[in-house]
Formats: sequence, C-alpha cells, structure tokens
Amino acid sequence: MIPVLLNISLTILALAMLACLYRLIQGPTRSDRIAALDTIGINLLAVIAVLGMQQKTEDYIEIVLVIGILTFIGTTALARYIERDTVMEHGGDELDR
Repeated sequence: MIPVLLNISLTILALAMLACLYRLIQGPTRSDRIAALDTIGINLLAVIAVLGMQQKTEDYIEIVLVIGILTFIGTTALARYIERDTVMEHGGDELDR
C-alpha cells in the first residue's frame, strides 16, 4: 500500500511542477515567475524526499538541505531585485568613513 501512495505522490508532484513551469514561462508579472520558481524548488525538495522514502535511505537529506538553502537564497535575491532593481548594493560607504 505504501509504495502505491509514494508513486501517486510523485505523480502529483510532477503535475504540480508542470503547472508551475507553465506559470514560470507564461506568468504575466515578475512576481508570478518568482513564486512559480520558488514553488518548483519546493516541489523538487518534496520529490527528493519521497524518493528517499521510496528507496528507504537517508542519503538524500543533505541534497534536500542544499536545495532548500539555494531556493531560499535565490528567492530572496530575486525579490530584492524586484524591489530595488539591484541584487547587491555597493558597500563602499562604510569603508569611506
């Protein structure tokens, strides 16, 4: 019963990723595209976690953590870009004092 549920969950996650891919390509605004990209990252985390459960191993935990951190940093950087039209600010002001 459990392997069937894991396969069903992988199928649902794949469909959700396809829907997010459509929104990523078609999205009318940059915010929609960023939300879709973030959701794809979260769905990818879920797929890797389900594959780890399916294979009964804990080897994928590090991969999930790294992808989670990269997804968070990427979403934060893109949101900052939308807000200020720059990803990184020039920090030379503190050195000039």
